[in-house]
Amino acid sequence: MSSTRIEHDFLGEKEISNSVYYGVQTLRALENFSITGIPISKEPLFIQAFGYVKKAAALANRDCGVLDSKVTEAMVYACDKLISGEYIDQFVSDLIQGGAGTSCNMNANEVIANIGLEYMGHQKGEYDYLHPNNHVNCSQSTNDAYPTAFRIALYKKLDIYIKSLESLQAAFSRKSNEFKDVLKMGRTQLQDAVPMTLGSEFHGWATTVGEDIQRMRESQKLICECNMGATAIGTRINAPEGYPELCTKYLADISGIPITLAEDLIEATSDTGAYVQISGTLKRSVIKISKICNDLRLLSSGPRTGLNEINLPKMQPGSSIMPGKVNPVIPEVVNQTAYYVIGADVTITLAAEGGQLQLNVMEPVIAFSLFTSLEYMTNAIHTLISKCINGITANEEVCKNLVMNSIGIVTSLNPILGYEESASIAKEALNTGKSVHDIVVKDRKLITQEKWDEIYSIENMIHPKFIKE
Repeated sequence: MSSTRIEHDFLGEKEISNSVYYGVQTLRALENFSITGIPISKEPLFIQAFGYVKKAAALANRDCGVLDSKVTEAMVYACDKLISGEYIDQFVSDLIQGGAGTSCNMNANEVIANIGLEYMGHQKGEYDYLHPNNHVNCSQSTNDAYPTAFRIALYKKLDIYIKSLESLQAAFSRKSNEFKDVLKMGRTQLQDAVPMTLGSEFHGWATTVGEDIQRMRESQKLICECNMGATAIGTRINAPEGYPELCTKYLADISGIPITLAEDLIEATSDTGAYVQISGTLKRSVIKISKICNDLRLLSSGPRTGLNEINLPKMQPGSSIMPGKVNPVIPEVVNQTAYYVIGADVTITLAAEGGQLQLNVMEPVIAFSLFTSLEYMTNAIHTLISKCINGITANEEVCKNLVMNSIGIVTSLNPILGYEESASIAKEALNTGKSVHDIVVKDRKLITQEKWDEIYSIENMIHPKFIKE
């Protein structure tokens, strides 16, 4: 048996190793698109999604009388192999490619055809029996198969990302409970504000992550609509009667995703608005996580000349020249990952706007941007949880002393002394360095020590009550 085979397309012939399951069009893509160095095999959920799409199409075509049972059986066998995670290494096309994903679609068609041919007892490349276009791509175009596979993979990647957010929310909640009695100073505009607890700060972070979990779930629903059967531009050309509905039903059944058929297939074939919204929602969540990481870096700053309210786990030496220095490297790396996602959102925005007429050919870069953003940020969140949040400790005495030495606590005296008197006390404290306590109780004798102790008890500062007299 020869170690190579000859395959052809309308551009000519190519010699292909018999060890591979892809064909001539995939080989051309391999030669044409050396862009990211990241092949579609690095996104196994995408390959699995193509298995779902091609299997659903084969079953629908069989039911419509377009494909015979023998060919259908071979294609279903091949698709099941992809769904189970086999032959991933045969998907070699670059994730960013010209042609609106045609190379990716043909990569799937050729691999499925050649797996199916071997199942039927034929050699790779004997396409008279099972053809990548005539059979595997029957009643389809790249313009419905690629975006549908993209949506299925994206749905599953969003599931993974949402689970990482749930883990992050739980981690903040655990710390919220741990620090519920740690009194600290709240700050606005980096200036002293009023007291709070460290636990309530962490609880706020848990709440804000929870909000983004809900927003991500809402945006995920947008990609449950597909355009299978639209074929080239949405007119259903070359698709038999009833095929779009049958294919979509099969797709929902075998993927476990509540996929429905778009009402307007022409609109659905060119529209990328769902990706813009998902990207924007993802950007919202990573911006908020990055903001939290900024806060963690500030709260742990020092240890001698910063806030030093919390301690982050010490992960590595922080300097090649300054002995003993430890940096907040985990929040820093999450910040940087967030910046990547924010930049990818701009890419997605431009790519969505850059489509013309009946098709958006920029969908591969949208897929690349969303896939990598979700992958990188999921990794970043797990890193943040395991290497930072879980190991945070509180410097309780530092937090308490900062509160009691702060001028901001004068705010609690407003109901008793009025704003003007309280402002005068704050001004004197700022100019002289005296404590608010000494000015109010000892110097001006405005309230008794007993009243001071009532107002500034730990319980009242954590859960403030309105005290007028």
